[in-house]
Amino acid sequence: MRFCANVSILFREAPFLERFAAARAAGFSAVEFWWPSGEDLGEVEAAVEDAGLTVALFNFDAGDMPAGERGLLSDPDRVGEFRENVPVALELAGRLGCRRLNALVGHRLEGMDRGEQLRLARENVAWAADRAAERGVEIMIEAVNTFENGPYLLSRTGEAAEFVRGVGRENVRLQYDYYHMQRMEGNLTATVREHIGVIGHVQVADSPGRGEPGTGEINYRYVLGELERLGYGGYVGLEYNPTTERTEESFAWLPKELRGGDVRAEDLRL
Repeated sequence: MRFCANVSILFREAPFLERFAAARAAGFSAVEFWWPSGEDLGEVEAAVEDAGLTVALFNFDAGDMPAGERGLLSDPDRVGEFRENVPVALELAGRLGCRRLNALVGHRLEGMDRGEQLRLARENVAWAADRAAERGVEIMIEAVNTFENGPYLLSRTGEAAEFVRGVGRENVRLQYDYYHMQRMEGNLTATVREHIGVIGHVQVADSPGRGEPGTGEINYRYVLGELERLGYGGYVGLEYNPTTERTEESFAWLPKELRGGDVRAEDLRL
């Protein structure tokens, strides 16, 4: 497996555009990020290229995430914003050579049936997936925990996997986040075994504090070893809040000489 640093949550001691170079200096060859928060997309592209990085994944615009929003595509009043963002995001993905985009489906809305919201979300993901397929891009669908993310529509792996099947597009896959699913359901390894065929991207943080692996209750040497044995060959995104003063110090569990290439679970310092 290969690791990528999520520069929207890591290296927060530096401005966003400087975090790409920081990730490269820390030994990473790949990054992921949420939709840029006001930064010029051309400057984001330049920062990636200057650092010589691969972009493993980034999010479609999910609204004002610091204010609590988690996606636009299940809200009838925001669908237009999502559909306007899709071609912009796909153009950026093409320039960056990124082949995976994450679509957050949004919160439950008062006065609207959950099933109707999910139907609308599936329609919009299918619409986006058809355009993404023309560029060789996959769309990820993620379940996230409701403790920190409010009344999110998909909070269990089974729900997200059912949603992916309901979209009916080969380039729509599951993004599995060990941290979110430990908070919501546990049973991590059995769940990954059940859904490995549809998992297209993985993210990690420890539970319950969302710190780096080794700071909580998840046995990451074991669960990542099982992921490896299942044949997962994609990226594992580091989407955690460092418990250390500086982000670089939080990578002690992942030897620097391994951060830019293939890593075996047995080589992790956990």
